Amino acid sequence: MKVDIGPVTRLEGHLNVHTTVENNVITDAKCAGEMFRGFEIFLKGRNPLDSQQITQRICGVCPYAHAIASSYAQENAYNLIVPANGRIMHNCIQGANHLYDYLLQFYQLSALDFVDVTAILKYKGADPDLLTVKNWVSAELASKKPFPAAPFLPRLSGQYIEDAEINIGALKHYLEAMEIQKKANRASAIFGGKFPHATAIFPGGCTQDSTIDKIASYQSLILEVKNFIHQKYIPDLLAVAQAFPDYWNIGKSKGGFMSYGLLPLGPELNSRRLFAPGILLNGEVKDVDFEAITEDVKYSKYSSASGLRVKEGHLEPDPDKSQAYSWVKAPRYSGSMVEVGPAARVLVDYHRGNNKQLESLVDSFAATAGITASQLNSVLGRHLCRAISAVVIADFLIEETERFEHGAPSMADYELPDSGEGFGATEASRGALLHYIKVEDKKIAKYECVVPTTWNCSPRDDNGNPGALESALIGTKVETPGEQIEANRIIHSFDPCLACAVH
Repeated sequence: MKVDIGPVTRLEGHLNVHTTVENNVITDAKCAGEMFRGFEIFLKGRNPLDSQQITQRICGVCPYAHAIASSYAQENAYNLIVPANGRIMHNCIQGANHLYDYLLQFYQLSALDFVDVTAILKYKGADPDLLTVKNWVSAELASKKPFPAAPFLPRLSGQYIEDAEINIGALKHYLEAMEIQKKANRASAIFGGKFPHATAIFPGGCTQDSTIDKIASYQSLILEVKNFIHQKYIPDLLAVAQAFPDYWNIGKSKGGFMSYGLLPLGPELNSRRLFAPGILLNGEVKDVDFEAITEDVKYSKYSSASGLRVKEGHLEPDPDKSQAYSWVKAPRYSGSMVEVGPAARVLVDYHRGNNKQLESLVDSFAATAGITASQLNSVLGRHLCRAISAVVIADFLIEETERFEHGAPSMADYELPDSGEGFGATEASRGALLHYIKVEDKKIAKYECVVPTTWNCSPRDDNGNPGALESALIGTKVETPGEQIEANRIIHSFDPCLACAVH
């Protein structure tokens, strides 16, 4: 039987997933991005210094990553060396945004796949927030609304956490997480400007100064976020893992992994990063070659040529194209499908031996859960990798603020060249993000973005091979074919952003 499980909710943008189910097993899956935007088209002819501002509008969740990637691409094109303070501010802005996004993804977008909201009806305490939720759920369920307590209820059929205390605790943390997310955003705003679109991120550095009061405020906010990560986020995630151990083996993508690396530690674009870059294929990790990245469009709604390299990127929308089922293109690395995102970021770094803290956390959590590192390629693995990343980044950000050079500049001096081209690569919270810019006559001649969800939610490539999410869904056993809570848990573990993917 064929079942569409879209529009998939609790993600960014418009995603549909077409599945074929036989004997309660998904035998085929097709991910469809159902909108088109065209940023690469309307960037042409603009002043290049507009691009780090305009590309932030691609995404409302990770705009800073786009601003950073655009700035890196321009720094590469203009041969800029960023002052230490500018690099540190970029890291402080982007790192805090990662912490915000990990909490958002777990509590607001994924936890309700596992947490029983109705457990709040058993609450007998005096917490005003929980009593408000209890009274609201009770009133909604007693109403005659067709969908009471939406968007929390009704929900998909399946097993949820049975322990009432764990459920109630998770719901309390769900509410607290939103306040902590604000603090992470405030920390980013100290150096970047008000969320969601930072005005201070610029090619060559940052337009802010590193004053003592700003540094102290930033440290205070990140410390609060760090404490929440250790005291609430990780215990809640481990409670989910303990209740659903099967999900260490569900949702495995069937390709390689790629990360561009995150948070540079030096002034050069190829400086060592807190999270190492690399491409992990067949158990071997190598350096990333941007020239090996191509984008197929046989099953995408574009009539432009297929298999073009990033520098050759071209976009001709064709909404009625035969056989095409998605507005998302199908990027491939030397013809191979790869997954990007938290699992890729952690696995590449783990195989590189780049970060001892990360290696220790992976080994420790794997021993606690009774799994191997290879099982990070799973639903629970992706969630755990976000939590591990959060610990590593929070510690790093507090240390990073100690490296500010007081009174030193945070911006490089330069004049815009007549021409140039460059790549800018970083890690959005959802995975590998690449920007490419070509400048001619001081105008943008070409701009290309290859974003995380383009990799993860790609349709079939020219050879008919599925994308990362499609491959993770195929072969999954589902208890209720018409609802497929198992498939939804897999999809949410990837944290798709279709707004980015169809930029």
